Amino acid sequence: MNSISKDVLAASDITLGDLLSNIASKPDLPLVFTYDGREIRGGYHVTEVKAGQFSALDCGANPEAWSEIFVQLWDIEEDGRSHMTAGKFSAIIRKVSEHVGLDGSAKLTFEVSDGIEPMRLFCADLPESQAGSLSVALVPRPASCKPRDRWLAEQQIAKSACCSPSTTSSCCA
Repeated sequence: MNSISKDVLAASDITLGDLLSNIASKPDLPLVFTYDGREIRGGYHVTEVKAGQFSALDCGANPEAWSEIFVQLWDIEEDGRSHMTAGKFSAIIRKVSEHVGLDGSAKLTFEVSDGIEPMRLFCADLPESQAGSLSVALVPRPASCKPRDRWLAEQQIAKSACCSPSTTSSCCA
C-alpha cells in the first residue's frame, strides 16, 4: 500500500509536529489563524481534535494509507476574549494526545466555521511572527489526484537531479 509522504503534500501542508515545534519557542504569544483574507476572531475555540487513519483507493486504482489530524476551530467572538496563546493551544493538543495518541507526523487539516456557515477544510502554512503574535495562514484544501501529484514530484526530482551544477549531462539544454 502506498503511503503519502511529505514530498507529495502541497507546499502549504504542514504536520502537527511542524506546527507544535514552530510555536514552542513563543508560548506567550497570541496564536492567530488567518483565512479568507482576515484574522480569526479573538474568541475562537478549538472545539475538537480528531485523529484518523485512512485507507483508500485512488483514481489510478492505487491503494493509499495515511494519518491525518483534524483541528476544528469555531470562529466566534466571546466576551471580549483575545486570541489564545500558542502555549494554550499546545496544551489543548497535548491533552488530546494523552487520551487519543496523536501522530506528530500526520497531515494536518483545519476545519473552520463560525457556527452558521458550513465547515470548510484548510491546510496551514508554518507560523510567522507578526506584530506581537504568531500568525498561521490557513489556505482552502483543494482536491488532488494522487497519481498525478506523485508523477509531478518525480518529475521535479528528476529535473533537479538532472540540472544540478555537478551534472555534465545535456538534459537541461
